[in-house]
Amino acid sequence: MSKAKVFVTREIPQAGLQQLKQHFAVEVWPDYAPPTKAQLIEKIGDADGMLSLLSDKIDAETLAAAPKLKFIAQYAVGYDNIDVAEASRRGICVSNTPDVLTEASADFAFAQLMAVARRVVESDKYVRSGQWQVAWHPSMMLGYDIYGTTIGIIGAGRIGQALARRARGFAMKVLYYSSSPKPEFEKELGARRVELDSLFRESDFVSLHVPLNAGTRGLINAEKLSLMKKTAFLINNSRGPVVDEKALYDALKSGKIAGAALDVFASEPTPAENPLLTLENVVVAPHVSSASHATRARMAVMAAENLVAYFAGKRPANLVNPETFKK
Repeated sequence: MSKAKVFVTREIPQAGLQQLKQHFAVEVWPDYAPPTKAQLIEKIGDADGMLSLLSDKIDAETLAAAPKLKFIAQYAVGYDNIDVAEASRRGICVSNTPDVLTEASADFAFAQLMAVARRVVESDKYVRSGQWQVAWHPSMMLGYDIYGTTIGIIGAGRIGQALARRARGFAMKVLYYSSSPKPEFEKELGARRVELDSLFRESDFVSLHVPLNAGTRGLINAEKLSLMKKTAFLINNSRGPVVDEKALYDALKSGKIAGAALDVFASEPTPAENPLLTLENVVVAPHVSSASHATRARMAVMAAENLVAYFAGKRPANLVNPETFKK
């Protein structure tokens, strides 16, 4: 009996790739850059399964070109790049990789927070560029305190709650905005659920941890930014389109808020001409919140396990459209 064919859209850590090769006929896209839409359609035309990344746009047209496709294993916790409704209509199961990247993502969000508040990146550039001409001065690279301040977390899921645990280590007061109350979270960390406008008004740091959907696209706009303290910072390692980038630029440029740290952008990779990149009070990164060796390896294994389970007739652990799975 021939093995099912699986197309992997990029080289992933060997721990996951070796597992796939034990069970499937595997083809891996060899380039660092993703396949174009036409190339993706060509590669999955006769595939039984695929392992995809966030940068792979899997829309209705792409799915229509893959009549044999039964399973998509997303190598990420988010899956807004996939038309899940269309996949479900076609009986294609979709899985993701939750939990394993929670701690790494929370680590990075807090690293961003500290870097922008204490001007770590600016200080690094200051030394490397030769601007450091006086050994010490009372006004050199003044930043903002973190310990004992207030953090507002928008989206109190796994990553948002993990970030709050780190914040409590700095004696930060934790506010959160969520569609539903989180009583265990509140009990554990003394977190307080507030309305969105109140969160913006009261927080020294606002950190975003929501999925991208119709309700969150453009959620952070000029109106919301205008509610923030002039000494407050915005942190985003959720999805770029959650933030209106022009409104954010205007708020940062005019001094309406103190700074921002961004791991994600409306368009990725963000163009070098993005005005946000001209601002010294912005710390940026190339969508790397989960980029630790151990985390990315665990993601690869989880994605592979989802594929293996499905083709063995077992229910994968991380289905995002469970109604499509039929034994």
